[in-house]
Amino acid sequence: MIAAASAADGLLFPGFKTLRIETPEAVIHGVVGGSGPPLLLLHGYPQTHAMWHRIAPALAMQFTVVATDLRGYGDSSKPADGVNHQGHSKRSMARDQIAVMKTLGFTRFAVVGHDRGGRVAHRMALDHPDAVARMAVLDIVPTRRLYASVTKEFATAYYHWFFLIQPAPLPEILIGSSAEFYLRNGIFRGVIPDIIGEEPYAEYLRCYRDPATLHAMCEDYRAAATVDLEHDESDLGIKVQCPVLAIWGAKGVMDPLFDVLATWRERASDVRGAPLPGGHWLPEQLPGELTAELLRFLS
Repeated sequence: MIAAASAADGLLFPGFKTLRIETPEAVIHGVVGGSGPPLLLLHGYPQTHAMWHRIAPALAMQFTVVATDLRGYGDSSKPADGVNHQGHSKRSMARDQIAVMKTLGFTRFAVVGHDRGGRVAHRMALDHPDAVARMAVLDIVPTRRLYASVTKEFATAYYHWFFLIQPAPLPEILIGSSAEFYLRNGIFRGVIPDIIGEEPYAEYLRCYRDPATLHAMCEDYRAAATVDLEHDESDLGIKVQCPVLAIWGAKGVMDPLFDVLATWRERASDVRGAPLPGGHWLPEQLPGELTAELLRFLS
């Protein structure tokens, strides 16, 4: 369960232990540190658990912090695609994380998810309500609402939502031939090194260059446009029952396109939140402000 610390984990998460946990469907890599109530941190695309390096130490002063790589990402395993992209559905990803927390002895915990991790957290709260005590989602609204409300502005800013879902191996080959250029100048355009430092960027790039990881990331998005929508449609009458915190970037895409709190209140019973004066990459851009909001909510 406790693995030898990687060089990146040792640099970015001093004092944390590296985890490698075999669940029924995937092997999940991550770190754990601190003491107190359990708190699970889930990253987004195209990142890894390394994205939490600026806030995990502060959270670990009050919580047992577990930060993992989602299946298909980072150093977690890459399961088979499955029928209709089931292998990378948010339901499958959520089951992995439930199993990780149970292995660590936690049957009920809080979860914070950014980007794709927020979508996994949302599905986790619906499928495993007894396990999720509180949920914070960062700079997202529910997947179904996004696909049902496509505008020119959203499609322009989030073009990769439509590029990555194209049949394999089209996006995999196009990205893989210029992975570093695409990552630095496409997804992370203008945010390195001022927002995303060179050390975590190097970790993201290391993983992004792996063809298996690139394929899994595309499968994550393909699942979002297929099987995830089917799962969402099947439980439209169910709301998340635990308290929900929605935080988003006032300078990002969500703020001008959606009433974020009103949108989440369609899917959850107890929602509060506010924008922060940044963009999409909040855990790395505004770690102090985000940590303060999370501690107020989680404590």
